[in-house]
Amino acid sequence: MIIFLYGPDTYRSQQKLNEIIERYKKTSKSGLNLKYFDFKKDSYQELKDEFQIISMFQEKKLMVLKNAFFNAKFKRKFLEKSKKFRDSKDIILFYEEGEFSKNDALFNFLKKQAKFQEFKLLESQRLKNWAKKEFEKYQCQVSDRALGKLIEFIGNDLWQISNEIKKLVSYKKKQEIGEEDVELLVKPKIETDIFKTIDAISSGNKKQALLLIHKHLEKGDSPLYLLSMINFQFRNLLLVKSCGSKAELYVNDMRILSEKLKLHPYVIRKSIQQARRFTIDELKKIYQKIFQADLTIKTGKVEPETALDLFIAEI
Repeated sequence: MIIFLYGPDTYRSQQKLNEIIERYKKTSKSGLNLKYFDFKKDSYQELKDEFQIISMFQEKKLMVLKNAFFNAKFKRKFLEKSKKFRDSKDIILFYEEGEFSKNDALFNFLKKQAKFQEFKLLESQRLKNWAKKEFEKYQCQVSDRALGKLIEFIGNDLWQISNEIKKLVSYKKKQEIGEEDVELLVKPKIETDIFKTIDAISSGNKKQALLLIHKHLEKGDSPLYLLSMINFQFRNLLLVKSCGSKAELYVNDMRILSEKLKLHPYVIRKSIQQARRFTIDELKKIYQKIFQADLTIKTGKVEPETALDLFIAEI
């Protein structure tokens, strides 16, 4: 029997792999017939030798194969003897995390002859449903706004979402998690680059700011999402600036300002550094321009990418 697990969502594919391995361990008590091969370093001959050994306990073997698609010699030899592997009572499990051509001969063989499961990245409602179930595993409720904010901050990286959920659950201890909890504890994935963009804006380097923005646009990030993150950070600068000289006093005790402004200490530290470069009037004018850019996009007056470019050019 051959099993094939693949796709860009490595969190769920890894869970499925672990599930198969744990189920196998429960039925195969000896523990001697679970074998792992990584074809970045292992060879076809090593798999062949293991495959030909007869189990002394009459157990099925489970052989987990990784990185098989990146070893041309292995693929050629495996396909030559593929019928023997396919018809075996032992289990050959291909697990692939990397990208490979869908025209690959091994891929086409596995799609036809193996039990396969593709793990695509979750989007929209499926992503929300998955995250909600993760909270429920910990017997913890989450508001719809908090769930939306978490996904807005992290995207569909399930590894990071899972870690952030554990952090939020530990913080709230079975109380309902709200939007303010996410804003306090979760650092947006895009935030580091947004800080760089704000740094470029504050130093008058509009060319660098535009390069950073277009880097995200080329990756497929939504212009409205980018604008919302710029809005989020300039809002933070205004909050910090409104604290006046007190903000500087809190530099050595971020916990106080974090509780006061309901922001992550990392965000506050960066915001204090950046707020020094603006007057409060400058921040208010920029905040107003963000609102205007958002309005022109949502009313369809200007293309989203153009609105972002104009916003950077005008500040």
